[in-house]
Amino acid sequence: MLNWVIALAAGTATGVISAFGVGGGTLLVLYLTFFTSLCQITAQGINLLYFLPVSASSLPSHFKNGFLDKGAALPAILAGAVTTALTAWAATGLDVEVLRKCFGGYLLLIGLWELLGRKR
Repeated sequence: MLNWVIALAAGTATGVISAFGVGGGTLLVLYLTFFTSLCQITAQGINLLYFLPVSASSLPSHFKNGFLDKGAALPAILAGAVTTALTAWAATGLDVEVLRKCFGGYLLLIGLWELLGRKR
């Protein structure tokens, strides 16, 4: 029962953060790897599946409130789709420890950027 409560709490927290569009999936991967002992590749796959309904449920609100710039979105979507396909193919061939280190490095860089980045 406690596992379900923890999973619901993790889903709620990542859902709220995902609705803002700021990395709920990243927290989901951390939860899955640290608390459920899933390997990095499996956690990433679950994160990709998680992203579909989460983005579909929050996108209408962002669209309705005018928070989408189609001119900026199209090139980002196209580039993201191509690089995601290539990187996912490469990631499935990498050792899990290499993936964990890359993911950890990414989190550190993003954290430092947010802490020390320029003021808006």
